[in-house]
Amino acid sequence: MEPNSLGLTKLPADTKVCVAMSGGVDSSATAYLLKKQGYDVFGVTMDLLQPPYAPATFSVADAEKVAKKLGIPHFFLDLRDAFKRQVIDYFVNAYRKGLTPSPCIRCNQAIKLGLLADRAFDYGADLIVTGHYADIRISPQGTELHKGKNPAKDQSYFLFNIRKEVLQKFRCPLADYDKSDVRALAAEAGLEIATKADSQDICFVPDGDYARLIGTLAPDFRYTEGDIVHVDGRILGRHKGIVNYTVGQRRGLGIGGGDILYVVKIDAENNRVIVGPQSALLRREAVLTDINWLGDDLPQSMELSVKFRSRQKEVPAQVFFDGREATVRLYEDFAGIAPGQGCCFYDGSRVMGGGIIAKY
Repeated sequence: MEPNSLGLTKLPADTKVCVAMSGGVDSSATAYLLKKQGYDVFGVTMDLLQPPYAPATFSVADAEKVAKKLGIPHFFLDLRDAFKRQVIDYFVNAYRKGLTPSPCIRCNQAIKLGLLADRAFDYGADLIVTGHYADIRISPQGTELHKGKNPAKDQSYFLFNIRKEVLQKFRCPLADYDKSDVRALAAEAGLEIATKADSQDICFVPDGDYARLIGTLAPDFRYTEGDIVHVDGRILGRHKGIVNYTVGQRRGLGIGGGDILYVVKIDAENNRVIVGPQSALLRREAVLTDINWLGDDLPQSMELSVKFRSRQKEVPAQVFFDGREATVRLYEDFAGIAPGQGCCFYDGSRVMGGGIIAKY
């Protein structure tokens, strides 16, 4: 038997698929597309958010409406406690240490493609599917994660931490779709959410003011003032709490006049913000921890392209591996490497894994 459109040698009707349904357009259109293709589809929605980081309106209700409209089984998972431990506490503690965390990477690893995936397989799913704009390809060596077709929508960066065993049962049917095509699918299905706005920023910080949230969760930390120090040692002013600053930041430093300065480093141990000219941001090396490798055997070293943030350009590098750590040596100067952020490895379009920036 030839593989079906999801790469399994089963008839679609015999392929049980779990769609992680957020209540947004992408996951809803994905559920409709697979049902239309004849798959045995069910949806699972995570309940993650609670005060003080819950938005005014919840998308989980929209997910239930979509599932009912499509006529597919639908389950809720109460993962609020796990989300707080794995994502919220991680987020706040990272800022306490002067890091710039990547909560979406953490959530995909531990929650969406962690706890949710485990539960989906408990429910008997052959595959777990999301609305991510990334490409899953089946090769003789196994399942590979690649970039989505549209560079402006590609979300492969956020998935480098997926467990290898989960990747084998993971699919992203929207890899070749544009957003207009996805909205057209939702409209074809008669879904009210077809015109729903795209989600922005971090789900638990819908207004983008992460410092305000941290101020609510850890008020003593947010407002602890300290020195703003030039890389040459001069004290230029006072900061209002290191949570309000990140590496590469230029605006809002409050030190006025003179040369344009950027945040070069957050010195949490001494409660200082280090600033300097743009040239002081340039780096050729970064050390990573928590390496997740999606290739075959982990090499000693490999030439790869690396991406330090989702919307930054890829940079050519030689990566040297040592178990769960790696050293990235860039072939060109690069500005804005921030400890705490993710670093994704690419070999052409393929995601080979990645890690978390520990230092530079």
